[in-house]
Amino acid sequence: MAKITAVKCIRTRVNGTWGIVKILTDQPGLYGIGSASDHYHQDAVIQAIETMIGPRLIGRDADRIEDIWQSFYTSGYWRNGAITNTALGGIDMALWDIKGKEAGMPVYQLLGGACRSAVPCYAHAGGSTPEALAEAVQAYLDEGYPVVRCQLGGYGGGGFLPSNKTSRPENAWQSDKVFDDEAYLDAIPAMFEYLRSTLGFGPKLTHDVHEHLRPQSAVALSKRLEPYRLFFLEDVLPPEQIQWYRLIREQCTTPQAMGELFINPHEWMPLITERLIDYIRVRVSKVGGISPCRKIAALCETFGINTAWQEGGDNDPVNQMAAVHLDMASWSFGIQEENHFRQDEYDTFPGHAILKGGHIYPNDSPGLGIDIDEALAEQLLVEHEVKTPRYAAEDRRADGSVVRP
Repeated sequence: MAKITAVKCIRTRVNGTWGIVKILTDQPGLYGIGSASDHYHQDAVIQAIETMIGPRLIGRDADRIEDIWQSFYTSGYWRNGAITNTALGGIDMALWDIKGKEAGMPVYQLLGGACRSAVPCYAHAGGSTPEALAEAVQAYLDEGYPVVRCQLGGYGGGGFLPSNKTSRPENAWQSDKVFDDEAYLDAIPAMFEYLRSTLGFGPKLTHDVHEHLRPQSAVALSKRLEPYRLFFLEDVLPPEQIQWYRLIREQCTTPQAMGELFINPHEWMPLITERLIDYIRVRVSKVGGISPCRKIAALCETFGINTAWQEGGDNDPVNQMAAVHLDMASWSFGIQEENHFRQDEYDTFPGHAILKGGHIYPNDSPGLGIDIDEALAEQLLVEHEVKTPRYAAEDRRADGSVVRP
């Protein structure tokens, strides 16, 4: 029976925003890795692991994954915080990695075995004009992606107006552009009208609002997009306003995907059990790892909801691999967000998942099937980038008030 002897954190990527947990055991060569990355608070997550969770893991049986998760979930008394959840998520993934290596099986085999041959993904297409966007969408379709996300520029694109073209206070704060709900409500349906007229209704298309809208506008947008038959509309509401999904469900049939910012079961439970959304999009590491996510997937199956685990540009290959193992073994899986990495980042994580033709393929190596080259991980770091504080985007309305991402 392997016992935990050490827990260490490996910080990597150019800006140091990837944190990888490595759990060592008393069995020669037996260790596991997990993702504990946080783009904005990596120092805090590492502190939580090195000073709070890690020391209390020493000497415990590495195979007691559920017991460790349950005891450490409440070990800080206050729970369901982004920092402690991410720390626990990294630990949990590493323990599953160890369990798979001991069993000589990939983690998805331990979760019940494969129920699909590969993991279909959706691509991220963007363009500053509908014409440019249509070309980008078609390129991804030609590559083999079954679903494509469509954005008119960056998040909120289509809703930004030049500051000098809006009514602003005389003492307005400096800003080149401001976000306007009504402009967005006009631009995005027009965007999909063009895409459908150009590409037809065969392609499966999504759109990410990224929580930019007021609740009333979110309801209106969902209704206006109904004729364009989206695969799903993503994060149309911020997590503080999820009760509005009841009204959206009453008003239209546009499929809804939600959960990128979720960290608390009280956020996703009502949406799933009341069938108010169609896809749950929590990040595996942010809700505590593989252990809670397999339970979320089982809950989704019961209520007819699909999983679409969140990835995105700030994520790392280890969290992606954890999501892929869940995808392979979960009947309730719907679609996986794709993620691309630089070649030197791929080199740092041997055994990483393979993305080809719009599908992700895991390998058959025991555990998560992915490792980390610590020397290469250190070489990725750029000191001044690591020390640069990182903040969320501050999109604002004409009066200066912040648009919550």
